Amino acid sequence: MPKASLNKKERLKSRKEIDFLFKEGKSFPLTPFRVYYRIKPSAESSTAISLQAGVGVSSRNFKKAVDRNRIKRLSREAYRIQKQPLLDSLVTVNKEMRLFVIYTGRELPQFELVKEKFTIILKRLQTLVHENNTPAS
Repeated sequence: MPKASLNKKERLKSRKEIDFLFKEGKSFPLTPFRVYYRIKPSAESSTAISLQAGVGVSSRNFKKAVDRNRIKRLSREAYRIQKQPLLDSLVTVNKEMRLFVIYTGRELPQFELVKEKFTIILKRLQTLVHENNTPAS
């Protein structure tokens, strides 16, 4: 099994890419998260990253940066340890995905809740990848 990592290239950090994702991408809610995603055909170059993800927390709900950073850390960790099946399915169908997850809850979550929700999010995204891949009959 490959080592689970979340390096710099796998993080969605480009402001331009994030804005485009919010404008043109699709989304679905899964309390206490809102998931924005965009699936596109993979670039021809082998250096292209198949899956980039970012997380965010509203400063309206959490005034202290300590709380926002904790939620982002928990979210990134839950994503990091569970992303491999989604990544494998993207590589299999030769697609790329950009993903941004926003925490919309109003209280600090426990890691178990975040991990459970990310399991559901990643499985739903995996089914969306396979739905997009099936040719129309």
